[in-house]
Amino acid sequence: MDVDDRAVLRELHDRHAAAVWRFVVHLTGTSAGADDVVQETLLRAWRSPTVMAQDPATARSWMFTVARHLVVDEARSARRRHETDVDELPDRPVADRTDAIFDAILIAEALAGLTEEHRTVIVRAYYGRLSTAELSDELGIPPGTVKSRLHYGLRALRLALQEKGVVR
Repeated sequence: MDVDDRAVLRELHDRHAAAVWRFVVHLTGTSAGADDVVQETLLRAWRSPTVMAQDPATARSWMFTVARHLVVDEARSARRRHETDVDELPDRPVADRTDAIFDAILIAEALAGLTEEHRTVIVRAYYGRLSTAELSDELGIPPGTVKSRLHYGLRALRLALQEKGVVR
């Protein structure tokens, strides 16, 4: 760095450093790190000849923008969030299945309260994914009877669940 560069940098510091420092403290709410942001802002201004050639008010606006970007970048950085690199990724979280277990218990209890005919048709239709025709063939009953048992069985199941407090 030659004598002219030092003079330019000193003038830049004398003219803008205090205002940029106050701006950074205002943004962050603390003076910690403000000196580093001011130093980096002045260095970037010094490295950019177009900024140095501008009107001082325009140069100060440019420096405020640079300082703001530096503060935002620091706030978003991994160091700021205390993130650290690890050799192995942690295990993936497993969803809490408590609600599903309670739902299964409620349904099993409600199904147990149905007649055998209704329970058989409902379980094979919904859990076995059988169609009306397939149920009719498997159980040896007419398709209309399968539909009727499904209808009345589901109605009884809904009432049993409502008695247990299920309202959905």
